[in-house]
Amino acid sequence: VMRLTKPTLFTNIPVTCEERDLPGNLFNQLMKDDPSTVKGAETLMLGEMLTLPQNFGNIFLGETFSSYISVHNDSNQIVKDILVKADLQTSSQRLNLSASSAAVGELKPDCCIDDVIHHEVKEIGTHILVCAVSYTTQTGEKMYFRKFFKFQVLKPLDVKTKFYNAETDEVFLEAQIQNITTSPMFMEKVSLEPSMMYNVAELNTVDTAGESESTFGARTYLQPMDTRQYLYCLKPKQEFAEKAGVIKGVTVIGKLDIVWKTNLGERGRLQTSQLQRMAPGYGDVRLSLETIPDTVNLEEPFDITCKITNCSERTMDLVLEMCNTNSIHWCGVSGRQLGKLHPSSSLHLALTLLSSVQGLQSVSGLRLTDTFLKRTYEYDDIAQVCVVSSEIKQS
Repeated sequence: VMRLTKPTLFTNIPVTCEERDLPGNLFNQLMKDDPSTVKGAETLMLGEMLTLPQNFGNIFLGETFSSYISVHNDSNQIVKDILVKADLQTSSQRLNLSASSAAVGELKPDCCIDDVIHHEVKEIGTHILVCAVSYTTQTGEKMYFRKFFKFQVLKPLDVKTKFYNAETDEVFLEAQIQNITTSPMFMEKVSLEPSMMYNVAELNTVDTAGESESTFGARTYLQPMDTRQYLYCLKPKQEFAEKAGVIKGVTVIGKLDIVWKTNLGERGRLQTSQLQRMAPGYGDVRLSLETIPDTVNLEEPFDITCKITNCSERTMDLVLEMCNTNSIHWCGVSGRQLGKLHPSSSLHLALTLLSSVQGLQSVSGLRLTDTFLKRTYEYDDIAQVCVVSSEIKQS
């Protein structure tokens, strides 16, 4: 059994000396004449030739394990009904990797049966390749033997995720991917496959002169032990965004699909399990701002639009109260009826207020009371606005 891997570039060990030393220019001339060195860069340990693998090498999760199996008849007799079977034993299952399950009629002396097996490695830990051969001798005796080849499957990447829940039901995912192998990787693709309730937008590119350019540059190589951060924005689909009770409890976001290449184009692929976030707790009633200006004039009214959503499973009869603070003053009638609000339903509310203090001020002081249960919900520090003097804003 021999593992099939790509060759590696040959690296020479330069041996040089100064011209006034005893060998003179002999070593330098030998390096220049060496066909394995790069012309003009003989002392940089670079090579132009390929070498066959000298050992088993490392197997990483997501790569394809390939092996060449050869059964050779060392005797001087013809054997019949040869059956070669290759199984891969992991910690959880046993897989049959044989290309054919049919027996070979006969095998003459000094002849062999060859087979090449491939398997995409999907588990970490110890793997055992079990090669079993059964045959019948000329005397009709059935013979059988097995050989075992053990190897370890290592983890190539370390993936960490962070979730940020926005007030607008958007979810931002930050994925940190670290190369924990000993060789550089070419990151061919890192994408997020969202769940059925979300649409995803990748935030890993910038527009330069009308063209989309990766934030990681033109060469997407990940050196050993280096970490790269990917950012994605998930927005609920329209049919689910209108159902507050549904989108509120969604914890499954999607899964990451990572494709890379190593050395001479050896391809690997990993797909994470379903990523899950902590569902935000909005309570029975959720209040969010739809529109609000960034900058307003001192002591001049400005408008905001609020969205009130019933996240409970019962109908509410709401009353709105507005409480002034030291800097924010509400304009309008406090204690007005908003009417009944059914479960998972929303209503938009236009409100007017003004600020009597300059600087960054917090919008606070809204109170919603459910007259059915006599329960009051308080909303403070809803948003911030920058209050400036009208002379400053006009200039």
